[in-house]
Amino acid sequence: MTSTTVPGANPIEHSGAVGGTAPDFGDARAEFQALLSGCGLYDLSWRAKIAVTGGDRVRWLNGMVTNNVRDLAPGHGVYAFLLNAQGRIQGDLYVFQRGDSLLVDTERGQRDKILQLFEHYIIADDVEIADISDKLTALGLTGSESRNVLERAGIVVPELVPLELCSPKCDCACSCLQCTLVRGDDSAGMSYEIWLEPDKLKSTWDALLKAGARPTGTTALNLFRISRGIPEFGEDIRERDLAQETGQTRALNFTKGCYLGQEIVERVRSRGAVHRQFTAFTVEGTLPEPGAKILALEKDEKEIGEITSSAILPLPGGDRPVALGYLRREAAGKDLRAGTAKLKPATLPIA
Repeated sequence: MTSTTVPGANPIEHSGAVGGTAPDFGDARAEFQALLSGCGLYDLSWRAKIAVTGGDRVRWLNGMVTNNVRDLAPGHGVYAFLLNAQGRIQGDLYVFQRGDSLLVDTERGQRDKILQLFEHYIIADDVEIADISDKLTALGLTGSESRNVLERAGIVVPELVPLELCSPKCDCACSCLQCTLVRGDDSAGMSYEIWLEPDKLKSTWDALLKAGARPTGTTALNLFRISRGIPEFGEDIRERDLAQETGQTRALNFTKGCYLGQEIVERVRSRGAVHRQFTAFTVEGTLPEPGAKILALEKDEKEIGEITSSAILPLPGGDRPVALGYLRREAAGKDLRAGTAKLKPATLPIA
C-alpha cells in the first residue's frame, strides 16, 4: 500500500479514512507492541466489500473459490483463493454467509480483478454482484486487550469462533446502532473487526481510543503480519503461485466438489507435496530486500528460493531481522544465504 498521509496527522482529514493509509501515528515501535500485547486500532477502509445475491449465489460462488461456501452456517465465514483454470492464484478473499446474501471481503487493490472474474463466470446463473464498499466499511482491533477495549467502549462481545460475526448489544457513545462485530481469523482470539456505515467511522474510532485502544498505522500492521508469517497478495502471493505453495491450507477444502482450478489443487494433493513452500526466516546480517534470491552455501551456490517480504521487528529483547519467502524442498538442512545475510527457517509466530 502506498501512503498519502503525513505520519501522526489527523487521519480523518485524509480521503475520509481513519488512518487507513497513515504509515504511523508517531511511534511505529509502540504501535507494533500494542498489536502484540495491548490493543492496536486501525482503519480497514482499504478493504472492499462485495455483496453476492440471487437464488444461485451459494452454488455459484462455491464453484468459484477454493473453500466450502455451500455448507457455511449463517453468521460464519471462510478464507479462500480464487484460481484460474491452471490452478494459479488470482486473488484471495473472505466469504461470509449473511443469510439473504453472501459478502465477499478483499483488498481494494484486488477488487476490480475479482469483480471482472465474477462477471465473466456468471452465465445463466441467478446471481447479482454489487460493490458496496461505499456503504459498508470497517475498523480493526488486534492485541490481547482488544476484547476489554470493546467492552469498555460499550460493545458487548459474545463468545465467537474465528470468522464468526454477530450484531452485538451496544451501549456506546459512537452511535453505531447497526454495526456488525466479526472475530478475526486467528486462533488466539486477539483480533476483531467492526463493520459499520462510513458516517459512523469517526465516532466509533474516537470511542475506541477513549476506551484505551492505540491508533495504529500500516507500518506496524506490516510488521505484525510478517511476524505472524501471513502472506500478502501481490507481495508474497503472486498470480504465478499455486495454492499449496503458500502454506495456507485454511483456504482449501478437499471434499466440496468441483470449482475453478480444482483439478490442479487435487493433483498437487494426490502427489503429496509441492516443490517449494512459503517459509519464514530469521536473518543474520544485512536484511535482504524482497526479490533477493536464496542460495545454498555449497560449492555451486545453487538458487533454491527467493525473499518476498522482510522487516526488522522491534521486539522488547532487541531488534530482530526476519524475512518471508519461498524455499525449495531440497534445501532442507542446508546452510542458506540471501545477499550477504545468513538465513535460518523460523517457527511461527516469530514475535
